[in-house]
Amino acid sequence: MNIYSQISANKTKTWLIVILFVLFITTIIFVYGKTSGYGLSYAGIGLIISGLITFASYYYSDRMILGMSKAKQIAKKDNPQFFRIVENLCIGAGIPIPKIYIIEDSAPNAFATGRDPKHSVVCVTTGILEKLDKAELEGVIAHELSHVQNYDIRLMSIVVILVGLVALLADFFMRSLWYGGDRRDRGNREGNAQGIFLLIGIALAILSPIIATLIQLAVSRKREFLADASGALLTRYPEGLASALEKISKDKEPLEVANNATAHLYIANPFKNKISGNWFANLFNTHPPIEERIKILRAM
Repeated sequence: MNIYSQISANKTKTWLIVILFVLFITTIIFVYGKTSGYGLSYAGIGLIISGLITFASYYYSDRMILGMSKAKQIAKKDNPQFFRIVENLCIGAGIPIPKIYIIEDSAPNAFATGRDPKHSVVCVTTGILEKLDKAELEGVIAHELSHVQNYDIRLMSIVVILVGLVALLADFFMRSLWYGGDRRDRGNREGNAQGIFLLIGIALAILSPIIATLIQLAVSRKREFLADASGALLTRYPEGLASALEKISKDKEPLEVANNATAHLYIANPFKNKISGNWFANLFNTHPPIEERIKILRAM
């Protein structure tokens, strides 16, 4: 598969997952509404609450992430060679030059954040600057700039809203079972169908937050594949990124400043000791298997 077909396939798969997610939420709202008798009213409340939370994180999460990562902004004079790599790739991509941050850590890794190309940040560790050659570093930065260019932060913010909505709907529904007895009893007298909806609703309330999280992680993994392909297109040298991922995967040093809230942002899983080859465990990974990424890049 060539680079262009890889990019197209990943975009298609991402949006198919998002569409299925919306259909899943629509089904949840229908079942909860039929069972509780509250209709769509509490779905609107859930959307408003999760939307407000995500709105705040959308505008301020980059500052929080950089603070948690102990990253420090640098100027061009601090590392002119690295700045030139970023500048040249931005010119090729046709996007503004992002702010550049450094994490003092010998583990090789990098991430990008920011709500759009005009408000973007590229952050790398000192380890990745020391351990990768120029072509490999270009591959990594092209991958991160592709996240910015593809508006992945914005997309994942929308997905987070949907995941939050599912969790709130499940919580509202379970509470309605305790406090909406009279309304539910009236519905039960209308027929046996109401009892079936009740059972389905309880099952969804238990399973839907887990399913929503799995969908969120699936979208995250697809955007990693897309960023790999887009980055390879930008550099016209897929081997650079493939070689960089190979070096990063062989380096067993975990990133000290990483945590569960920021791990999904990095180009590779920063918790080296938590990588698992088990297929079920991989469902809960934010990143696709690095061996698969390398294989696809070298097949381009």
